[in-house]
Amino acid sequence: MPVLSYIAIPKTGAKEELLKLFNSMQFCEAFPADNEDILILVTDTPDSEREDELQAGLKYLPGLDSLSLAFGCDDEQLQAEGDDYGVQ
Repeated sequence: MPVLSYIAIPKTGAKEELLKLFNSMQFCEAFPADNEDILILVTDTPDSEREDELQAGLKYLPGLDSLSLAFGCDDEQLQAEGDDYGVQ
């Protein structure tokens, strides 16, 4: 399950509209930053194929000026690498 986080910069005056749009999308949750006019977007998709489809659609959202990947993690990849992720 890929989990990615993004810094989203809305176009002038579009912050609230973009926030609502992100939060209405499947596999997305967005939060306004406390000290800047930016949004934090977190996506959690069931597989890489759905993540690719979601990323392709995010590029064309109205009100979005810039979207930068901040962090990406794939649970299956971590477990395959043997870093003991999830072991207690």
